[in-house]
Amino acid sequence: MSTQSGIPLVYSDEVADALHAGDPVVALESNVITHGLPYPDNAATARKVEAAVRAGGAVPATIGVDGGRLLIGLSDEDIERFASTPGIPKVSSRDLPVVLARGGKGATTVASSLVAAELAGIPFFASAGIGGVHRGAETSMDVSSDLVQFTRSKVAVVCAGAKNILDLGLTLEYLETQCVPLLSYRSDDFPAFYCESSGFRSPHRIDDPQVVARVVEAHWATGANSGVVITTPPRPEDAVDSAVAEAALGEALKAAERDGVTGNAITKYLMRAIDRTTGGRTSQANMAVLISTAETGGRLAAAHAELRRGPAAS
Repeated sequence: MSTQSGIPLVYSDEVADALHAGDPVVALESNVITHGLPYPDNAATARKVEAAVRAGGAVPATIGVDGGRLLIGLSDEDIERFASTPGIPKVSSRDLPVVLARGGKGATTVASSLVAAELAGIPFFASAGIGGVHRGAETSMDVSSDLVQFTRSKVAVVCAGAKNILDLGLTLEYLETQCVPLLSYRSDDFPAFYCESSGFRSPHRIDDPQVVARVVEAHWATGANSGVVITTPPRPEDAVDSAVAEAALGEALKAAERDGVTGNAITKYLMRAIDRTTGGRTSQANMAVLISTAETGGRLAAAHAELRRGPAAS
């Protein structure tokens, strides 16, 4: 266990050995375990995501909170415990110090996982999708803490963009305003989670993992204390057609207005409504994106670790 940051960090042996050797590690959130599928499917999914990181050439480090400590790499027993224990709260970066101080369990989101990853010295994180600016944010001020955390944590985030239920144009504007570099890996467009394209062009397309690694290092070399967002689209065979997704979203938004659903309840409501309208297609695509994004995250983290080791070690 390390307490160099003032926060107890408990590393799994595999993660500790990889970091000591300079081998690639990819941080993962634990919220997908506790607030995704029911048990035991949630545990099986977590293991599939970790296996995908390994297939990409890196070591997975799923992050959790327990007993006032940050767990940097859940053991198989930890995954089982988090998956089968009801009521573990979702912990964003705002909630993290409270949960740590109280000594309870917590499942990390994108934002809190980035805090933990930086404390642990892990420069790469992978997630299926990130939060963004919500529709109507000009009056509600509803902006995901993920976007704010990108400006504070020196961690590269590999994701499949953001869900189409968000205002993706404003999400891109926010990242630009906050000077967070946005790269699209082997794609011209910013993806919309389970859709290959959001309809918005990405500011930068990069096809070479080594170039991605150099961009990440160059960003931090300028003195920036923010992250880099790297998008990777779903595989064509897994993606949902954008027109189908938009039509389903339109129906879901009308239903939400009819049923008076607003605030924090709206995201889950819309996602479930869209899944029903598409006959379960979006939930299947969601699962596929979890896996493909994790594998790409492992591949890019491996390229970054190779760059840091230098030519003598390659």
